[in-house]
Order: sequence, then structure tokens, then C-alpha cells
Amino acid sequence: MSLKRCLFLLSRAPNRARCLRSTVAVLGKGSAGASAVQRHCTGETGAYGFFSCRNASSSSAAKPPDTSLFVPLHVKATDNGEGSIGAELTQPLDKSEVLKVLNRFYKRKEMQRLAAENGLDARLFHQAFISFRKYVLESDALGADLHIILNDFCCGAGHVDDLYPYFMRHAKQIFPMLDCMEDLRKISDLRVPANWYPEARAIQRKIIFHAGPTNSGKTHHAIQRYLTAKSGVYCGPLKLLAHEIFEKSNNANVPCDLVTGEERTFVNPEGKQSSHVACTIEMCSVTTPYEVAVIDEIQMIRDLSRGWAWTRALLGLCAEEIHVCGEAAAIDFVTELMYSTGEEVEIRNYKRLTSMTVLDHAVESLDNLHPGDCVVCFNKNDIYSISRQIEARGLECAVIYGSLPPGTKLAQAKKFNDPDDPCKILVATDAIGMGLNLSIKRIIFNSLVKPTVNEKGEKEMDTITTSQALQIAGRAGRFSSMFKEGEVTTMHRDDLPVLKEILSRTVDTIETAGLHPTAEQIEMFAYHLPDATLSNLIDIFVSLSQVDGLYFVCNIDDFKFLADMIQHIPLNLRSRYVFCTAPINRKQPFVCTSFLKFARQFSRDEPLTFDWVCRHVRWPLVAPRNIKDLVHLEAVHLTLDLYLWLSYRFMDMFPDANLIRDIQKELDNIIQEGVRNITRLIRASETNTSSGTGTDTIPDDDIPLHRTFPKDRGLNAEDSPEARQQKQGQRRIRGSKMLGYRTLDTRQDGSLSSRLVQEGLLSTDLLEQLQREWAASQANGEDPWKETAGSGRKINSKGKKKNK
Repeated sequence: MSLKRCLFLLSRAPNRARCLRSTVAVLGKGSAGASAVQRHCTGETGAYGFFSCRNASSSSAAKPPDTSLFVPLHVKATDNGEGSIGAELTQPLDKSEVLKVLNRFYKRKEMQRLAAENGLDARLFHQAFISFRKYVLESDALGADLHIILNDFCCGAGHVDDLYPYFMRHAKQIFPMLDCMEDLRKISDLRVPANWYPEARAIQRKIIFHAGPTNSGKTHHAIQRYLTAKSGVYCGPLKLLAHEIFEKSNNANVPCDLVTGEERTFVNPEGKQSSHVACTIEMCSVTTPYEVAVIDEIQMIRDLSRGWAWTRALLGLCAEEIHVCGEAAAIDFVTELMYSTGEEVEIRNYKRLTSMTVLDHAVESLDNLHPGDCVVCFNKNDIYSISRQIEARGLECAVIYGSLPPGTKLAQAKKFNDPDDPCKILVATDAIGMGLNLSIKRIIFNSLVKPTVNEKGEKEMDTITTSQALQIAGRAGRFSSMFKEGEVTTMHRDDLPVLKEILSRTVDTIETAGLHPTAEQIEMFAYHLPDATLSNLIDIFVSLSQVDGLYFVCNIDDFKFLADMIQHIPLNLRSRYVFCTAPINRKQPFVCTSFLKFARQFSRDEPLTFDWVCRHVRWPLVAPRNIKDLVHLEAVHLTLDLYLWLSYRFMDMFPDANLIRDIQKELDNIIQEGVRNITRLIRASETNTSSGTGTDTIPDDDIPLHRTFPKDRGLNAEDSPEARQQKQGQRRIRGSKMLGYRTLDTRQDGSLSSRLVQEGLLSTDLLEQLQREWAASQANGEDPWKETAGSGRKINSKGKKKNK
């Protein structure tokens, strides 16, 4: 069987063709051949006797470290009395002659090569030399040995190469990682993460993969097994999903606890743990034994930020049965991952329970909306503007987006689902893709472009993926809703063929799983590099880390952002690490400020009491008067979430979690009231801006830094950046009224002016002034472009600038 598994792994990856050919050559040699195959493919067996061909590539020479991350330490000269001894034995040093000696040493190619062999590349060698030179020239008291050898050089005795040991001694003082590079590589070796969970490896687990699209019943079947087990754990991606399973279990008379980052609910009045628990996936225990575990939305194992949590659950849960639910695109990968641990996977495929049809016509106008429609947008400003336009037509609509509290999302979903409520239209972001049961007849994509984060941590605007489109479109016509058939279309006519092309593709198969350094690994790093900052430790760890072909290291930009923010605050390493793993939105200034104040108060050993928090958030708060107030209330809710999250990690320093939870519920009700009256808030925001009393424009957190196009679709004239920008600008004017500015007629200002207004680069008053000046110049017969022509650029007939 082991030979068969090895061949299976080999056949899946093209880059293993050479290994496969060698394997085929020894197939006829019996058991000796099998042993040769194993030795050839892996070089060594993994833990517990299992092996993987992907590890073969990882056993090669370690990659060189990114030395740009090595920050030199400052070394001060210490007067230990030896300096005077050196001067007494020889004479005071002539610093000008010493400088000449040092420069000759620096120019020696032999010294540079010798330093490179000891870990000093050109960058580090240069930095080390500058530090060494400064140390020698500015120190009043050098060590006796260094003083004597420098004096010999100045007197023409000795060879400049003899300075190398003293230079390297100094280099290792400012770059302490040079002395422990091998230890650091061992600590950051992530090639066999399955070995991090010995409890799971000690039992034989059964993996059952429930594969199918949205609304296929795959999770339902896994939950039914979970409810009949003696003990179980449900691991979901969202608090809403964990809360849903928590309620479903207890309603089925199966005692179940709820564990999320901010909440612990025990159904036992004495606080004893129940046999079942529903939790967010980051909070699952990998040491508690269960009979059944359910891991939902397994395709998120490739998520660039959170994928590590699914990897940890899949490899580490101590359960006799692990039911994995998700897209079929993850089947091969999960199967291969489990082969590396010696566990087989049973596949159960499901089909969608209701039909879903892609319509042949776009909606084109909000006048064509019908009951059960859901308009999907990908930024908050479009949510505001479209809901405003819908209610201007005499229709009520519910609103759901990511930063709303869970209670508000549920209240809006209940309002939309209620057949007796006049609200029959939903405007939402892709937050509806998971965690909410909605009675939707038709999904309408207002746009197909969404902000994403690439592998480098950079934000981009890109067309949604097939997986994302299917996840959102699948919310239409759910089996348990009043609509048994779902429909999907777009708001704009030219988006419809693009949507059809996206949905016709096969979902990209999953090839890698995320990993994240643990607190223990970072502590071991800090032992070797005690003077490095936490952000720098993380950078060096990732730079030195080794992963095999099954894994990648998750994006750590948010972690580093928080680490840099509180670097100046005196905290021990473990506390600092915990603070930096807090799930906060760094785009929210108020939340970041609160995080900083929490850390500062914590460092003073002063408990963060209920009264202290109330003063900070200025509680009690009132209902929002405009959109700006609503956004601030959402930020306050996130700040209270942060307090609750920290209260479960530092109970003595955040002692008033129950009181904070009480006011958070009150705040949730206030936000619900604001969302119910969101149209009035938008009108108030527009009135304030037009009257000049304030600026209530809500910054779009989703503004990209880069723009990319799908790799598998060629660029034609309509796909050019200019054409897309023009179309997008026209769409935003007819389908979106940006807050804080009056909507302008596209026939008058064109797409460029509308984009400038929308992005806040040009105000309405300034635009009108420019229009007046333009009209005046034309009336007077002046050439409005004469200054432009004098600048060495001219405008062609199509309005595009050309260099001379």
C-alpha cells in the first residue's frame, strides 16, 4: 500500500516526472525495488514511518536568508581599563592612519569572500564594516589586543588581513543571528507540521469529505452525525455559523457550548463543559478528545490570511471521525495531505438541491427590481447609494455588510425573510456568502470587481473568482426558503457575459495550505535574538522558514502592523505576541487607537475597568444622526469586541467582560435602529455636505493599490484600462451616488470628472468653477490648451496625451 500511495503522489505533480521515471524503472524488483523507490523519492522516512515525495524537494540545501531583514545592533565601547594598557604598551593611535588601514581591509576581495563563507554577504559586510570603523575611530578605549594590532599596522608591521578575527568578532556582536543561524533554521523548519500534533498522530482517525456546491446539504449531513455522537466539535469560519450550530444542537436536546474569540457560553448552570461545542475554527482545541469533529468550508485552507486555522484543525483535531465540508476542488489536496499522515479519506459527493439559472438579461435599472431580489455590491459606499435609490422609489430594503455587528445582520436577515414585512429587497456585500439563511429569489451583481489581497499583501482590484461567484450566486433559491428556484444576473448589461464566463469555468483546485508561526517558535527565536523587535523576529522567521510543496506561510502584514504599533510599549514577549494576534481591522482609526491605549494601560499593570472603557468610548452613546455617526458606532462595537477578546486571554487585566457585553448588546440595538433608518442618515449626510457644515463622505476601505486582470482572459479594446475606467465611471454615476457629493450628469462632465469627484480628488464647487472658466475661455476665443501645448505634450483627436 505504501508503494501505491507514493505512486499516487508522484503522478499528481508534473515536477516529479524525473522521480516517477526512476520509480517505474524499479517496479519489477519486488520489495527491494519498493525500498529503492522510497529512498529515491524521499531520502528518509518522516515521523511515524510515513513519507511524502514532496518532502524530497525540501531536503535540498536551505535557501539563503534575506539579509535585508537583519538590523544591526549598536555596540558601545566600554572602558574596562584595557585601552590604557594598550596605549602604555605601544602608543596612542593615529586615527588618520587607522582609517587608511581600515579602508585597505575593506577593499580586500579575499576578506569579502572569507566573510561571505561565514554568513556576511555584501550587504552585511558593508554594514558590519561601517559599524566596526565607527567603533574603532570613536572609541576612547579599545581592547588591548585590538589596540596593539592596529598600532602594528600603522607602524608598517603585520598584514591587514590579520584584522579579520577582530572584524568578525564585532560583526557577530551587531548581527547575533550569525552565531546561531543553524539553530534558527531548525526552529523555523515548517516542513512537517503534522508532527506538531502528537495527540492526533497517536490515534487512527477516519476522514470523511462531504463535497458539493452551496445548498447541496453537505453540511447538514455532517451535522446530523455530529448530533448523534457522544461528543463532538463544530469548527466554522464565522461567529454566526458557530452560533447557528450552537442553537440547533441545544434545540435538538444535545447540550452544546459556544466558544468564539469574544464569547464563552456554557449551557451547564455550574459552568461545566458540555460534550459538544460549536466554535470558530481558530478557537478549536487540538488536545481535547472527541468522537466526531466537523470542519466547515475546508476550501478556506488556502486563504492567505486565515488558512493556517484550517490546517491546524485538519492535522491536529483529536477525533475518531473528522467530517470535512467544502468545495470539490479541495478533494485531491485533502486526500494527499491525509496520505502524508497515513489516514485515508472517504469521499461523499452531493448535488445542489434546487436549480439555479443564469438569466439572459440584466436588470439595467432599479425600477426592474422584484420581491426576493438581492443586489450584491463590493464596497460600502455602493451599499449606501443603492439603498438610497431603492427607497426613493417607494420600496423598503434590508442592508447587510461585513462591519455590522452579528445581531444587526441577523435582525436585517429576519426582516428580509419575514413574509409579513414590507421589506422585500436586500442590498448586501459578499458577507451574505456564509453564515446567513436568506430567502433570496434572484442574485444581482452590481459589479464583478472586488478588492483582493495578493500573495505579497498588496491590495488589488480584480474580477471575482469562480469560487466567489458560485458562493454568492448559490444563496439564491435555497432549499429551505420560499423560493425553490434561484436566478442570477447582473445590474449592467455588459457585465452579464463576463458573469456567464466566470460561472462556466471550473473552480481552481487547491494546491497548498496555510501555516503560521506559533508563540513557542517565536519565543525560541527571541531567545537567540533578544534585542530584535517582534516585527523583525517575524520577518526573519518567515525568511528562514522552510515549507514543503503542500504548504505556504500565511500573510503576516496585520500582525506586523500591530507589532510595530506597540513596539515602544514595554511588554513581555508572550503578552506582546497575544496582543498582535488580536483580530482587529487596521483600517479603523478608532479601533487602532483603542488597541494602543489598551496595550499601554496593560503595560502599567492597571486593570481596564468598565468605567475606564466607558470613558474611552464616551458611553452612553446616542442613535446616529448621519452615516459618519453610524460608522463610528460600528467602530465602537469592534472596540468592545477587542476588549472581550483580550478578556479571555488576560482575565485579571480585563475584569469586566460581563458589563462590557451588556453595553455591547445595547450598542447593537442602537446600530440596528440606525440601519433601519439608513436612508434618513444618507440624506442627512448629503445635506451636511452640500450646506458646508461637515464632510460625511465615508472613505472606501476597499480602494486598491494595484489593478490586475484575469490571467486566462485576453485583453481586447474593451478590456483596456482606459475603457474599463470609463465604463466603471459611467456605471458608478448611474448606479451609485457617492456620499458627500451631489450626483453629476455624465453627459456634462464625462467619466474623468466623475471619477475625480467620487475619489474625493475634486469637489463639486471646484468642478463647477473649472466649467465656468472653460466656458468663459471658449466665449472669448482663447485656446484653453495653450499652456499644455507649451509643456511638450499635446492632445490628439481622441483626447489621449502623447509625448512629442
